[in-house]
Amino acid sequence: MDIYQAEKTLVCTSRIPGLKQAPLRILRSRSGSKVVATDPVGVREGNWVFTSSGSAARFAQGDFEVLTDLTIAGIIDNWQEDASQ
Repeated sequence: MDIYQAEKTLVCTSRIPGLKQAPLRILRSRSGSKVVATDPVGVREGNWVFTSSGSAARFAQGDFEVLTDLTIAGIIDNWQEDASQ
């Protein structure tokens, strides 16, 4: 599991059938790199989230048929980003 901050929703007008209609979200790591994850939770921009990756991402998505290797598994209720770490 990793911690990211949610950024914008990623809108794709064309996608493979294996992604079904899973919402996609751009996430930013503490180092500033960006990744895309499926979002079954419905996070808002600015939320801190934790993710599941690999085969666990499919379980977190709630539909093992969705082709994902990164899924938002939950919203962190209280998180203060500490730049010193």
